[in-house]
Amino acid sequence: MACLGRCCTNFCKEFKAFALRGNVLDLAIGIIIGTAFTNVVQSLVDDIITPPFGLILGGVDFVNLTIKMKNFVYQDQPPVVIRYGKFIQTIISLIIVAFALFFIIKAINHLHKIAQRNKTTSENDLENEVTDEVKVLREIRDLLARQSIVKCSPNEF
Repeated sequence: MACLGRCCTNFCKEFKAFALRGNVLDLAIGIIIGTAFTNVVQSLVDDIITPPFGLILGGVDFVNLTIKMKNFVYQDQPPVVIRYGKFIQTIISLIIVAFALFFIIKAINHLHKIAQRNKTTSENDLENEVTDEVKVLREIRDLLARQSIVKCSPNEF
């Protein structure tokens, strides 16, 4: 029984460490925001975008666009209904979400490029500082070499 208690305690500690890692929390937050964003886009498509399209196409309601097929297998059952209007709305939602994600990823890549440029610039500045130090050290070396040559007279050679 004590072994079971220790195993349970260890399992709880490991699960807590796993759940509190940054990646899991980031993933959970992303899923929640993604779900909310999907609901907003779905409402945008269902309530704002497709009604004007339906009006332009002659008063068509996309939700009610269906194909009824007679049920050949079970004759006493109602016909099979294919709701292609809802499918069209789902495709429009997918396109909007894809465009939104495309622009978000494009913005993130742009920010990443800016950060890389800033990092490269700061590294170049650091290299220039090291190069300046090396130049000063070389000047000191050259001065010391000249002083040792001046101290030696031509007779000493």
